[in-house]
Amino acid sequence: MKRFRRLLTGLFLLLLVSELVLRFYYGFCDAVLIRQDPEFEYIAQPNQDRFRFRHKINYNSFSMRSAELNKKAFVILGFGDSVINGGNLTDQDSLATTKLSNAFTNIFSTPVQVLNISAGSWGPDNCAAYLNKYGDFGTKLILLIVSSHDAHDNMTFAKIVGTPDFPDHQYRLALVELFDRYLLPRIIKKEKNAELGINKNGIGFNKGFQALLDHSRKKSIPLVIYLHPEISELKTGKYNDQGQEIIAFAKENNIELIQELSSKMEEKNYRDNIHLNEKGQEKMAEILQNALRDTLSRLLTPQDILR
Repeated sequence: MKRFRRLLTGLFLLLLVSELVLRFYYGFCDAVLIRQDPEFEYIAQPNQDRFRFRHKINYNSFSMRSAELNKKAFVILGFGDSVINGGNLTDQDSLATTKLSNAFTNIFSTPVQVLNISAGSWGPDNCAAYLNKYGDFGTKLILLIVSSHDAHDNMTFAKIVGTPDFPDHQYRLALVELFDRYLLPRIIKKEKNAELGINKNGIGFNKGFQALLDHSRKKSIPLVIYLHPEISELKTGKYNDQGQEIIAFAKENNIELIQELSSKMEEKNYRDNIHLNEKGQEKMAEILQNALRDTLSRLLTPQDILR
């Protein structure tokens, strides 16, 4: 009987320590929460300050993965999907948008804020719908970061909020979250897209590209597209057919296009087939800084610098 009690006590202590380690060291039960939206499918819930997998993750009152808007800053709208968002495995300070904001602020000696408006699997039409709903926040430049698959990544409004990958509430126990979100899918071999949602089969070229272009022309705001390659494209040194559609659209409409393949981004800067690790985010910020520096020099007015 005593051995059984000791066994139960040991098991209880093991579970307790595991729960505490998962919660306070790895950030379980502190996931980024998502909400549905009738215009652009889904987005992170506003005003979140999370600690997840040893990384700090923040969302402001407009569900941007950025600090609160600085009314004195020169604003750049950064739109995109999980590539620019960074996900749970990228610390807030390691995001390309954060690094770019800091770099331009130092270069021009005036506040520059590159806003990160993004969510996993967003396409340009999600971005355009967000812009239509909330406005452009007085931006002087629109930056759209896309990959080849975004050419046909059209909104479907599938009900995904509330699923383990798009949670709308926290688990009560870290051990339950570990089992339900990470272990159980492996045990039952739940199939996931082998290419992380890369191949999109939406009908027609994503209308968000044109919608963003229309807004930029109407408001006389420059639009810049940054085309990020998948690992497969990095290896071949060429964008696939969908990427070529995006390149053609940019050329036809005289849109400035930054092709990441022309840079020295390396395979070691990726953490999977498409997402960048922290070194990759740093490299993206460097590429954007070099590409946009002259544009910002032209756009910044004495009033911007003095305010």
